[in-house]
Amino acid sequence: MLDTARRYRKEDLSPPAHVESVLARIRASELNAFVAVDEQGALRDAAAAASRIERGQEDLLLGIPIAVKDNICTKGLHTTCASNLLKNFVPPYDAHVVELLRNCGAVVLGKTNLDEFAMGSTTATSSFGPTKNPWDMTKTPGGSSGGSAAAVAAGLCDGALGSDTGGSVRQPASFCGITGLKPTYGTVSRYGLVAFASSLDQIGPMGRNARDVAVLFDAIRGHDPRDSTSIPRQYSPTSLDGLDLHGLRIGVPEIFFPQGLSREVERAVRFAITVFADLGAIIVPIELPHLRYGVAAYYIIAPAEASSNLARYDGVRFGVRDSDEEDLFEMYCKTRSKGFGDEVKRRIMLGTYALSAGYYEAYYRKASQVRTLIAGDFRRAFDRCDMIAGPTVPVTAFGLGDMVDDPLSIYLLDIYTIPANLAGIPALSVPCGFGDNGMPVGLQLLGPPFGDETILGAAMTFQDRTRFHEVRP
Repeated sequence: MLDTARRYRKEDLSPPAHVESVLARIRASELNAFVAVDEQGALRDAAAAASRIERGQEDLLLGIPIAVKDNICTKGLHTTCASNLLKNFVPPYDAHVVELLRNCGAVVLGKTNLDEFAMGSTTATSSFGPTKNPWDMTKTPGGSSGGSAAAVAAGLCDGALGSDTGGSVRQPASFCGITGLKPTYGTVSRYGLVAFASSLDQIGPMGRNARDVAVLFDAIRGHDPRDSTSIPRQYSPTSLDGLDLHGLRIGVPEIFFPQGLSREVERAVRFAITVFADLGAIIVPIELPHLRYGVAAYYIIAPAEASSNLARYDGVRFGVRDSDEEDLFEMYCKTRSKGFGDEVKRRIMLGTYALSAGYYEAYYRKASQVRTLIAGDFRRAFDRCDMIAGPTVPVTAFGLGDMVDDPLSIYLLDIYTIPANLAGIPALSVPCGFGDNGMPVGLQLLGPPFGDETILGAAMTFQDRTRFHEVRP
């Protein structure tokens, strides 16, 4: 992204030429990363960006081709959430983040594939079919932002937006060998993001490296009165110089390295931690005692909120209607039964059960209390350290058909990413090595609330020393 911006200024490359070449790659791609491409709009915006650059405008995103996950609203362009229920939905407005990108002169290429309603870790639950990993077409790119991650890794865009409810930016970033940020909750507006779990959802930027991610992050963050959870706060541009790591305290919890962690992932992550130590960081052992309950708490809270949010898709107000039935109740049932996929229905049922009379206290309330304990663990940990390091995912990318019939195993893939969403803190995945099968491994950096710049700066310095992020599939 930054390299493209520099070439624009040097007149080595023009936005129309670059966008046309990207569109040609998308047309030739077999990854199934995009579900909709706005070629005419992209070329029109590229021409407009070229004119603005000729007039001396300096915005780093001018003419940069960006992909947007298909659960983020785009005016006049389908937003389907990869669901049959919304296959005909065309929003009459742009999401706040899309407005900001367009104001910066970025070129919105189109919409990327995802797990249906962002519920999944493989992009296999999409009604458009699975996205493939550009490192190995037989393997998953992760999810739910698998289309965005695959598009960035394959050079089908210069950057992308995803959404992260329990790891859906960071996990596919790890599997595809790119950098992805889950910002502090409330720093990026959720206006125009189709809700999954409102207290956990956050839009996040994805790019080749931490500097590209920082540029995108600066463009999309800021207060938005249309989002009640958006935090009124002034932000300064993130420094692209990297962070001096001398004396920086990096916490490493032993709970991040259990017996279930794959050997190749542990090897790569521990090597990355030694790189930080060589750069002057102080490695501090810390305790996060309640993290062991994170997955269980998340898979009560998130489905409960999903059950509430997805109640609006009834064939009347939103979505495709099953018109075979004359009875209203039967129409509701048939519409939702046919429109939602198995994973979405599974989570709606789990959430409805957890919120039902007689079970709310035992499940949802208890999970919310555990969430508070996890947030407290992080608060105490950040009294002893400036950031936390560990694996992003316990394994490297696996086969497209693996674990399809084993949802519990897929849920456990989120063991390292879920806690950041429960606590509302920022977390970043950066490439830190490769497994024995040649697939990328991600290092996760977690910061205190509004510590986004710290983890991004640390990642920049790490990437100045290493070259994992420069290897292409």
